[in-house]
Amino acid sequence: MNRKIAIIIGIQAFLIVMLFWLLVFYGKDEFEALNQQHEEEIETPNLVSSKDGVTVVNVNTATQVQSGIHTSPLNASTHQANISTYGSVMSIDSLIELRTRYLTAKSEIEVLRTSLAQNKNEYARLHALNLDDKNVSDKVVAVAASNIKADEAKIAAAESNARNLADSMRQQWGESLTKQAAQLNASELLQNLIAGKEVLIQTTLPFDAAEPRDNSSIMIAPTAAPSHTIRAYYISRAPMSNATIQGKTYFYRAISTELRAGMQINAINTTSNKSVSGVIVPNDAIIWYAGKPWVYRKTGEEEFSRLPIKTDIEVETGWFYQGNLKEKDEVVTNGAQLLLSEEFKSQITNENED
Repeated sequence: MNRKIAIIIGIQAFLIVMLFWLLVFYGKDEFEALNQQHEEEIETPNLVSSKDGVTVVNVNTATQVQSGIHTSPLNASTHQANISTYGSVMSIDSLIELRTRYLTAKSEIEVLRTSLAQNKNEYARLHALNLDDKNVSDKVVAVAASNIKADEAKIAAAESNARNLADSMRQQWGESLTKQAAQLNASELLQNLIAGKEVLIQTTLPFDAAEPRDNSSIMIAPTAAPSHTIRAYYISRAPMSNATIQGKTYFYRAISTELRAGMQINAINTTSNKSVSGVIVPNDAIIWYAGKPWVYRKTGEEEFSRLPIKTDIEVETGWFYQGNLKEKDEVVTNGAQLLLSEEFKSQITNENED
């Protein structure tokens, strides 16, 4: 009897379990359909739309205040354009050669002047003796006079040679370097150039580039190593042009033991005569996406659109920009990241719907 009761209870338990799984199996689809319908009823409204082919994020005024979205008008500005130009490290062999020849000519002049002074004294002595009852002959006095004329002619020739050498230096190396090379005691710059402690740079600037100022400097770098920058200081104009690059040429000096004569260099931070107009984009307005800088511009009371900008020119309060933004345009300076998130959320939603 007890065995029959246990069998009946077992059969009832089995039937209960089977009924439960049947209920779960057949009720699953209805549950999922009901759940999906509920999610659709509470779907978040899409704040992103397209207007004239431009993606627009729509945020009402109350939400802007609640989310802390603030905008600032852009200020107009002008910028003196920078120019990247080229140059080369100069060999000073010809300058040293001309200096040596010039100093030799000047030394010869001094020797001749000493000889001239002695011959003048000798002539005066002989002339006095000749006047004193012909103690010396007229011929001796005439020879002394000819020696004076010969020395004067030699001095004139040596001075002409020295001037020609100085003019040659001036035509090749400019006034400043010529003055330094013409000194008997070499200048500090010339000593450093000869010793290899400094190098002479000739740069070629475009015709619209501003004239370098005294004591000004630029940054240079070898073309083979553009990140290895060196500061170079202005010396003077260079009278000779570059055979391969047309423009205005100038001499600079740079302290370097790595640059070699003949090396090509890039010169940067050179100022142009031309200024360009644009706006200053605040640092707070810029967001980065896909490795590029963007800003959100306010296109309506409740509309914002994302625009790419360039951050090539950094200024004190942000970035100078010349492009599709103008003065008094309002850009988001707080909350731009929220707008970006909302824009991407819309893209993800559209992909899921597809």
